[in-house]
Amino acid sequence: QVQLVESGGGLVQAGGSLRLSCAASGRAFTFKTMGWYRQAAENGRELVAHISAGGRTYYVDSVKGRFTISRDNAKNTVYLQMISLKPEDTAAYYCNTAPQVQYPWGQGTQVTVSP
Repeated sequence: QVQLVESGGGLVQAGGSLRLSCAASGRAFTFKTMGWYRQAAENGRELVAHISAGGRTYYVDSVKGRFTISRDNAKNTVYLQMISLKPEDTAAYYCNTAPQVQYPWGQGTQVTVSP
């Protein structure tokens, strides 16, 4: 069973930056398209970015130009570099396969952006 562990969240001011990490157990990670999702209070979980096994990326319009997804298959880790953060980016961030979720959700990492 693959386990996902997200880290790197925190409290930042608007305009700040954070880098999220997602460590996955198991070799199956290498061949999967992996994504970052976020869930703000009272909202559903939203896919914000994903990266294929070959490195092809996708971003939702609201984060284009500000978020960068990357992966290190040797480390079974996916990253999300976030710059120019806005208060509306405040959410719990999770990683999983994309666009279909295949693994149990991890605990997520909270990102809070103050005005």
